[in-house]
Amino acid sequence: MNKQSIIDAIHEEIGGTKAGAEKAVDIVIGTITNTLKKGDEVSIAGLGIFSAKTRAARTARNPRTGEAVSVPAMKVPKFRPAKALKEAVR
Repeated sequence: MNKQSIIDAIHEEIGGTKAGAEKAVDIVIGTITNTLKKGDEVSIAGLGIFSAKTRAARTARNPRTGEAVSVPAMKVPKFRPAKALKEAVR
């Protein structure tokens, strides 16, 4: 399933226009992204918790040349599924 499939499912379920469903999906994704950028977490009951984790700086190797490359510290997104989601998937 991709973003367009989600938009189609929302459009079929609640009606309205496809443009309205697309706007709703874009707003949800944008809100989650902006909240994570600020360093806060997003908790959606029954789905899970989105958060931003800081990954420490490290030294990696270029697989082609074997040369050491320094990778700076960065924030990466993290998702912890809710118990209800885990049970539904089982």
